[in-house]
Amino acid sequence: MDGASEKPKDGPQDRLAAALAEDMAAVNVLIRQRMSSEHAPRIPEVTAHLIEAGGKRLRPMLVLAAAHVCGSPGPDAVKLAATVEFIHTATLLHDDVVDESQRRRGRPTANLLWDNKSSVLVGDYLFARAFQLMVEPGSLRVLDILANASATIAEGEVLQLTAAQDLRTTEATYLQVVRGKTAALFSAATEAGAVIAGAPEAQVRALFDYGDALGIAFQIADDLLDYGGSAAAIGKNTGDDFRERKLTLPVIKAVAKADAEERAFWIRVIEKGDQREGDLQHALALMARHGAMEAARADALDWSSRARASLEALPDHPLRGMLSDLAAYVVSRLT
Repeated sequence: MDGASEKPKDGPQDRLAAALAEDMAAVNVLIRQRMSSEHAPRIPEVTAHLIEAGGKRLRPMLVLAAAHVCGSPGPDAVKLAATVEFIHTATLLHDDVVDESQRRRGRPTANLLWDNKSSVLVGDYLFARAFQLMVEPGSLRVLDILANASATIAEGEVLQLTAAQDLRTTEATYLQVVRGKTAALFSAATEAGAVIAGAPEAQVRALFDYGDALGIAFQIADDLLDYGGSAAAIGKNTGDDFRERKLTLPVIKAVAKADAEERAFWIRVIEKGDQREGDLQHALALMARHGAMEAARADALDWSSRARASLEALPDHPLRGMLSDLAAYVVSRLT
């Protein structure tokens, strides 16, 4: 999902990174310490391949930014920031096996360079490391937030397995999948950051809402860019979702308006997997015919607006403005 967040060097995520540079340096040190293994050298090899591959560390920065806006981050926020990065990396390793992916962040995937067994088992190790880290601050509430997010992520991935190639999948189900596979960790990051900083309940809720809406806007933008972004920009090949027969929001909207002939096409290429030369171009034409891309774009913009609106409940802080800019930016390339 990081592909949708590629930004120029002066983008809001880069400004956020600059503002949090000292804290993020501590997070990176902790990540390197905890991803090591005395007995299994394959673990740091596989983990480093993904963690050092140029990911933007958005989720840990959300933890730290939320903590700063609400008070002070402290060493516990650094541990939670590393925790969410481990959870995220573990899910990427597992996702690439499930999706049989060959590229991640513009590089060969770990399962391609090593094997599926290594990717799954190292992902399991990172989940275990994440739970070790999230216990250390001693906050049962934070543990509850991150444990629930981990379960929700797994649930969303399983739901996607059953819904991804079923033309009966509705926008409501798509939203449930997105809340699981993407937004859950965004909202857990911002909520946990607020809680560890001792924020009042109104601010905790506002930051949960921000993370939830940001994650949904982020994923819809990623799905749209798959049909209209460059491979360099999105970190994968344009049309990969179509080739992998994923029912993302633009396709769901086009299927909902399809006539009998169009529906037969979608059944062939998505449900049956019988894809032929020119099918991607035809799919794009059908989405254009029914305004599916524009409608999905409007949804992404709406979720971005919701994210920015939720920040109004927070104290005035330079990082609050950067979080607002970030919510605007994840959808800015869709305009």
